[in-house]
Amino acid sequence: MKEQHPNRAIVMEVSNLEKSFGSNKVLDDFNLKLYKGENLVVMGKSGSGKSVMVKCLVGLLEADDGLITIRDKNITSLSQESLDILRTEIGFLFQGSALYDSMTVRENLEFPLRRHKERLDITESNQELVAEALENVGLAHAIDLMPSELSGGMKRRVALARALILKPSIIIYDEPTTGLDPITAKEIIALMNTIQETYGTSALIITHDIDCARVVADRVILLIDGKNYIEGTFQELAGSTDPQVRAFFK
Repeated sequence: MKEQHPNRAIVMEVSNLEKSFGSNKVLDDFNLKLYKGENLVVMGKSGSGKSVMVKCLVGLLEADDGLITIRDKNITSLSQESLDILRTEIGFLFQGSALYDSMTVRENLEFPLRRHKERLDITESNQELVAEALENVGLAHAIDLMPSELSGGMKRRVALARALILKPSIIIYDEPTTGLDPITAKEIIALMNTIQETYGTSALIITHDIDCARVVADRVILLIDGKNYIEGTFQELAGSTDPQVRAFFK
């Protein structure tokens, strides 16, 4: 069983988050704490507000109310430049991988380096960083392939390598196993745990994949009716007698 409440610093905190679209209240007093070095899974039904919450976290959507703090910085009060710098400390694995189709694997990984390397004072060469990132996900041989030449699982691995290349302290995974066959999904799940163990990253994992949550989660939050309905270890939630909680673990 993974550790439930690590005695570690809070690297991300969401307090009383509210977001509505017209009369549709998507997030309603939502709260979350992500601790240093933990994997926190947020689960919820389709349309429950998981993606809206992530977009608010990274400043792509403006919340109606509430406070979002990442590494002791209130993102709602940051300038655009400061927000861009903060985003370099966060790796994103998008649901659809979001690779640039016209770029090779190498060029896809070099893209964030070109934008941020000088600002972050990174001393390694682009070639070294790209090779290291691909080695970490087992795809060193694919460096000069085009996205069209990659399988779905390989695309997800390349996207993860790109998320890691700036050595972020926090990673946000958006449905990391969606669209993958069961064997490839297990490989991605194992890789997520390896990254946590190797780099001590803090990860926020948005998923509806019960197997993924079971394997990677230190804690699980259920997002129901826009709220943090319940949180605990996977085992605690799986053993709940609450009908709304049991519906996720049948």
